[in-house]
Amino acid sequence: MAQNHEIKGFTHERIETNNFLMIILIVLVIAVGGLVEIVPLFFQKSTTQPVEGLKPYTALQLAGRDVYVREGCYNCHSQMIRPFQAETLRYGHYSLAGEFVYDRPFQWGSKRTGPDLHRVGGRYSDEWHRVHLNNPRDVVPESNMPAYPWLLTAPAEYANMPAKMKVLRTLGAPYTDEEIAKSAEEVKGKTEIEAVIAYLQVLGTAVK
Repeated sequence: MAQNHEIKGFTHERIETNNFLMIILIVLVIAVGGLVEIVPLFFQKSTTQPVEGLKPYTALQLAGRDVYVREGCYNCHSQMIRPFQAETLRYGHYSLAGEFVYDRPFQWGSKRTGPDLHRVGGRYSDEWHRVHLNNPRDVVPESNMPAYPWLLTAPAEYANMPAKMKVLRTLGAPYTDEEIAKSAEEVKGKTEIEAVIAYLQVLGTAVK
């Protein structure tokens, strides 16, 4: 048995003393393990099909999401509620993969300098969000979140909205030709803060 192992070149001693062989074997094991865990997810309805009632973002919500990502909000605010009692008591129903099938990319994460935002939709009024984004301390005195006053006057980007929605449609978002044609007009004249608020107010509303 020992001789067979030596002929094949896979004795413990050789593996442990050969850095290149060790790296190759580690990469191989991780690759196989990753494929076994990831590939089935592409065929599960719970991860590939939208939850009942989920709609793709409107043009204005999509513009707000772009601002949200641009300003790095995801660096402090996760959009993933974990399936633990403490999480669901604080934030609501845990996050489902089917709620994010239209997100490119989704905003899940583990960083929480600020609270989770996945179920923030409808929790506060538009005016509360406007004041909060302009100066968080006006509504949450202990907040260490920076202010974003420029959002109140900066115009939301609208010219590239039809092209963006066409791309998202190729990736699975069920936008109609009419929605795409009207998208630029829907966003034109709106400020970035209006767009961000529209985005925040829809987060997590598909699951009651």
